[in-house]
Amino acid sequence: MDFGLSGRRAAIGASSSGLGFATAAALAAEGARVTLCDVDADRVRAAAERIGPNASWAVADLSDPDGSEGFVREAQRVMGGVDILVTNAPGPPPGDFAQAKAEDYPRALDLNLLSVVRMCLAAVPAMRDNGWGRVVAITSISVRQPIANLILSNTARAGATGFLKTLAREVAADGVTVNSLQPGLHATERVANVYGGELDAEIAQIPARAMGEPADFGAVAAFLCSDQARYITGAAIPVDGGIYQGLQ
Repeated sequence: MDFGLSGRRAAIGASSSGLGFATAAALAAEGARVTLCDVDADRVRAAAERIGPNASWAVADLSDPDGSEGFVREAQRVMGGVDILVTNAPGPPPGDFAQAKAEDYPRALDLNLLSVVRMCLAAVPAMRDNGWGRVVAITSISVRQPIANLILSNTARAGATGFLKTLAREVAADGVTVNSLQPGLHATERVANVYGGELDAEIAQIPARAMGEPADFGAVAAFLCSDQARYITGAAIPVDGGIYQGLQ
């Protein structure tokens, strides 16, 4: 199936590895031009080289206000505009209520809520003017059912989901869709760091009895950016092997 993405221009946050990289690779495979970012120049340069000539890169700290908006501006400069924005950022450190201090919350909000807001503020107005745009946010299944020992992430990502749902209503008539994907356990460096490699008990609770592959996640993200997905907006879609058990 042709997703109609050839020549589209995509900016993907935190995309040197994991789900961000998988999404960038999937979009590039569909013919889109992509701009990746990371705080580490060597790391993001290598990631862009792995994707090939359709990929460019930028150094950006998405926890910094200037970093989030600056990344989008740089992507717009390099590619001549941004048609697709994939918001993504590293997760805050693990911890429970007793461990997380009040001063830890602002950084978590900067990483996983305000970076989303700032990237959208930089990218969405031009999408509205052009009459076409896609915003796909990589959040977490914790938005639906909080994950133990991730109180900072649970809190920040829930706020991002509220923002995205509101934004979707406001820009739908302009040809811009806004959706979020909620990953469960995928074979990424982040998951390995959070769980310390002790994943057997967690995997046993997944109906699919396996961790997700980043490439499969990237394919779902690419579909949400497609012409075929033009009537999907305001959705928050679990990509979790069935671990979320709620009816809504």
